[in-house]
Amino acid sequence: MTRWHAEYAWLGNRFVPDVVIEADGSVFSAVIPDAGGPPAGAVRLPGLTLPGLANAHSHAFHRALRGRTQADRGSFWTWREHMYRVADRLNPETYLRLARATYAEMALAGITCVGEFHYLHHGPGGRPYGNPNAMADALFEAADQAGIRITLLDTLYLSGGVGRALEGPQLRFGDAGAEAWADRVDKIAPPGHARLGCAIHSVRAVPFGSMTPVVAWSHHHGTALHVHLSEQRAENEACLAHFRRTPAQLLDEAGALGPRTTVVHATHLTDADVTTLGGQRVFGCMCPTTERDLADGIGPARALADQGATLTLGTDSHAMIDMFEEARAVELNERLRSEERGHWTAAELLGAATAAGHASLGWPDAGVIRAGAQADLVTLDPSSVRLAGAGRDTAVESVIFAATAADVRHVVIGGRDVVRDGRHLLVPDVAGELDRVIGELLAG
Repeated sequence: MTRWHAEYAWLGNRFVPDVVIEADGSVFSAVIPDAGGPPAGAVRLPGLTLPGLANAHSHAFHRALRGRTQADRGSFWTWREHMYRVADRLNPETYLRLARATYAEMALAGITCVGEFHYLHHGPGGRPYGNPNAMADALFEAADQAGIRITLLDTLYLSGGVGRALEGPQLRFGDAGAEAWADRVDKIAPPGHARLGCAIHSVRAVPFGSMTPVVAWSHHHGTALHVHLSEQRAENEACLAHFRRTPAQLLDEAGALGPRTTVVHATHLTDADVTTLGGQRVFGCMCPTTERDLADGIGPARALADQGATLTLGTDSHAMIDMFEEARAVELNERLRSEERGHWTAAELLGAATAAGHASLGWPDAGVIRAGAQADLVTLDPSSVRLAGAGRDTAVESVIFAATAADVRHVVIGGRDVVRDGRHLLVPDVAGELDRVIGELLAG
């Protein structure tokens, strides 16, 4: 039995003072508000304690690009060429090192579970490794060494665009076909800190007829199904020209939409798309720091939620890793577009970053502080310059609209201390590891 005493803990709709939290192994066994002070032996958590944060959309290897494409003019499509060059240099050993450091950075930011949208499957030229899931195993090991949970969203990626073959570095992403993808994925055995889901990369990377095996695999195994949707206008135009349908309509016809589906970005939607997606009760994952970095646009998050979709959040390309920034950007983007304030409450945005994100990754028992849930805790320092002066009644607004990842002091994942006093206990030199592996990858 492990006990913590939280000065203030978020218990679903408000910060409650003087909370004793108990865990039996990796699961909370009791949550006691107004406890009358810390019991003997309890670990003290001074500050504001939240449930664990879920990063619902990650491409770990994109972390190597941070700061290195900012001087470029152009668009998503020109940025993508830089991304391909990094992808072409990775192998299982370097991917393990880069992902471990990236996931450790996530832990320092309060992220307790990551959804890894995984499509870098094979060796150069598309040649399978002796272990056809060597890259997936590297990601599992990286998450374990960084102390966080992972949902590996193994991704089908078969074409370089609508009606175009894979070429160059893209060959590393592709399997021989949807059935070959399913055969490979069936050989993956996720360890205890991991769960397995699946993904259709996008309508430009998966032919319509090849979507069905992924949907069937998801239904058979009861797993999460994720898909990039309408991130770029060019994708929509190509889909309309070829299929006479929007990407959302095409996914709907393929049976790919439903309450276990997460549509990522969903930036350029028609009103009919919004109605369809909401009616199917999908999760809608917004990644605002990436979407603005790549000049993608602003997705209709509020409209999707009003129609029945559930908001989640991801850091995607890791232009920065800060779930508080992702959360507030959803509201602030909406303000810029509408010239009005007050589209999302702070509590709604915190829910997107915690319980909703975990649910979209197949962890419905995480992202809340209550008996029976995963024992994840994230404590922020209220004396930081960003949170100083926040009253208890407005603390959640201060957290969402002012806090940053730098305010995270303590992180517990599955009942185990992973970050203490702002230091990662399993990866002592996160910045140094990032420097070394990124420097090696980009040398020359």
